[in-house]
Amino acid sequence: MPEKIILGIACFMILAAVLTVFLYCRHTKRVMRNLDAMLDAAINGTFTEETLDETMYSAVENKLGRYLADSELSARNVAEEKEKIKTLIADISHQTKTPVSNLLLYSDLLREQELSGEAEEYVEKLYEQADKLHFLISSLVKMSRLETGIVSLVPAWEHVEEVIEFVCRQLEPKAADKGIELIVRQGRAAAYFDKKWTTEALLNLVDNAIKYTSEGCVTLKIKEYEMFVCIEVEDTGIGITEEEQAKIFGRFYRSNIVKDEEGVGLGLYLARQIISGEGGYIKVKSKPGEGSVFGVYLGKQKR
Repeated sequence: MPEKIILGIACFMILAAVLTVFLYCRHTKRVMRNLDAMLDAAINGTFTEETLDETMYSAVENKLGRYLADSELSARNVAEEKEKIKTLIADISHQTKTPVSNLLLYSDLLREQELSGEAEEYVEKLYEQADKLHFLISSLVKMSRLETGIVSLVPAWEHVEEVIEFVCRQLEPKAADKGIELIVRQGRAAAYFDKKWTTEALLNLVDNAIKYTSEGCVTLKIKEYEMFVCIEVEDTGIGITEEEQAKIFGRFYRSNIVKDEEGVGLGLYLARQIISGEGGYIKVKSKPGEGSVFGVYLGKQKR
């Protein structure tokens, strides 16, 4: 008789253990299904705090729900702030365009008039400052659009030489005014890049090369590698110290050597933001007094 009781107790304990394991597995599967559903909703953008009933979920599900709800709220706040910034940038661009254009127009008209020596000097200064203001506002608007993601880069399969030819046509007059030869080494290659914004980046690099070269030449050439196409911009200008090569791509950075030159320190920063944003990179090689070589590397494969 005692043996039957012991056997019964053992069977009961085994059944209880099996039932416990079964219920635990079912509970675990339910939790995993709920967690998976929450994550899917978050990925699809359909998760909302209202869908979370804390009385129905375990502690871990509630924690994930709170986290996703906070993340969803943060995402909404970021989207709202980005929209405010977008509106502000549009307003700045719109509201300043006409006044600055008028300043440039009327000061340019005054430059054409017969003026006394002193008045002529004042008008020239006025035109220079208006032009600088126009460039600064334009650069700040471009920078803000890139940094906030308002403008997205759209790389496509493009021919590199077309960009180089356009940039040279735009900057040849400036180079000629300084007596600097603008040389293009012929070559053909193609890569994935956003044509409009890459042109902007290359304009900044070549403009800088001309600006900081007092004599000699600025040379553009194409080098092709297995994974990248490189556009090299080489000048015979003042050069850059090794210490400053790590700083020149910083926003608003201006070296003491060039502080008397016109500029706001945004050209190289914008160039790097654009090129890195489309999967490329910029390298610089330079020595003081021996010129500089900026290499723009554009990927051959779509990101």
